[in-house]
Amino acid sequence: MPAESGFRRTVGLFDATMLIAGSMIGSGVFIVAADMIRTGGSGSFLIWAWVLTGVLTVFGALSYGELAGMFPEAGGQYTYLREIYGPMTGFLYGWTFFAVIECGTIAAVAVGFGKYLGTFLPAVNDASWIGPHLAAGPWKITETILVGPYNVGLTMARLSGIAIILLLSLVNAYGVKLGARIQNLFTVAKIGSLAALIILGLVMKPVVAASSAPISIASGASALPFLVALLVVQTGSLFSADAWNSITFIAGEVKEPKRTIPLSLLIGTSMVCGLYLLANVIYVKVLGPAGIAAAPNDRVGSAALKALMGPRGEIIMAGAILWSMFGCVNGLVLSGARVYHTMAVDGVFLRKAGTLNKSGVPAFSLAIQAVWASLLTLSGSYGQLLDYVVFAALLFYVLTVLGVFILRIKEPGLQRPVKVFAYPVLPALYLVGAIAIMGALLIYKPAFTWPGLVIVALGVPVYFATRTTVKT
Repeated sequence: MPAESGFRRTVGLFDATMLIAGSMIGSGVFIVAADMIRTGGSGSFLIWAWVLTGVLTVFGALSYGELAGMFPEAGGQYTYLREIYGPMTGFLYGWTFFAVIECGTIAAVAVGFGKYLGTFLPAVNDASWIGPHLAAGPWKITETILVGPYNVGLTMARLSGIAIILLLSLVNAYGVKLGARIQNLFTVAKIGSLAALIILGLVMKPVVAASSAPISIASGASALPFLVALLVVQTGSLFSADAWNSITFIAGEVKEPKRTIPLSLLIGTSMVCGLYLLANVIYVKVLGPAGIAAAPNDRVGSAALKALMGPRGEIIMAGAILWSMFGCVNGLVLSGARVYHTMAVDGVFLRKAGTLNKSGVPAFSLAIQAVWASLLTLSGSYGQLLDYVVFAALLFYVLTVLGVFILRIKEPGLQRPVKVFAYPVLPALYLVGAIAIMGALLIYKPAFTWPGLVIVALGVPVYFATRTTVKT
């Protein structure tokens, strides 16, 4: 049966755009600028890095728009890779998506929520253990790859993270319409918060003048040429702008998907990337490069609003980031479960994950996603796992965009309701940029590359075992 069979098409253009924006905007834009500027050493470097991020993200989204029009089914990127390269490639993406990309991101954002909650409730932190805990590692695998340390156990921050994962999974089990309404509410508010930060930065004079002190360059970063540094720091900015493909996962529930999904991809990614670029312009204006680099705990957004409004600005920003992360988790929870559902229908995931409840929602998929994401919060390993999978995630993006060319050659007669703008130039530019980033990471950040490829490779035996188990 079709992967989307039983789904209810209730998601319109506004809902789709808000899902994209809400999934993209988490806490990254308020934090990663500190590490980026310590690598690049100047405000202009930071701005160019975000320009590159915006261009690649929009070009990638436009390329996905053509595929979304061709395959308007639940599963999104998994479906595209399956159709282009065959079932194993699709499964390897789905395996990595479940094991680390989606559930690891949910865990990281949820625990980040708990940590920021500590701004208002000091007892909520990630330092005080509830009951016993286990410390393990670190283990040196090679000269450049260190695994661990891991601190397994429960803290109030992790408990708070688990609570919102379970809450939002339960809420989304009652139907995509309810989940979309929650997403709309939180996304409109956090877009407004980010826009307010930009406007305040443009019109207000900082209470504290921007720092003119020299920047403390990260160890080893000063040796990187400008272009290489620009590529390497994309691990922060490019993946702070990630999750824009979330709308493709719920294509089976989108009204007029052949039109709505490509249009929402264009609107959502362009809007968020524009806001991100302007926010970083404000950071440079208000804090100066040295102030960004020295932001306490890398909380650049909080430091910027504190510089503009005094101590109350820091509190306001903490509240805005909490709101932002809650909405981000909701978007990830809502969209991710549809991938496992589609895999189950294809016979390469747990059979029960292919069922829908009376609300037309893959409730079992939501449940196993919630369980695994919650376990990752306890493991304390999700942060390093996400570092490991950055390269692999980018590899799957490259394979998907490359698929636009492959299908144009192999299947020229397939219906394409939307064709990528300026083909073949635009998708080719995406591939050049993304492959350049992958090459830089292979050479200069091997700890971000080889472990991620190992995680993907582990999916090969799982594919054969799962397929045999599910179909018997």
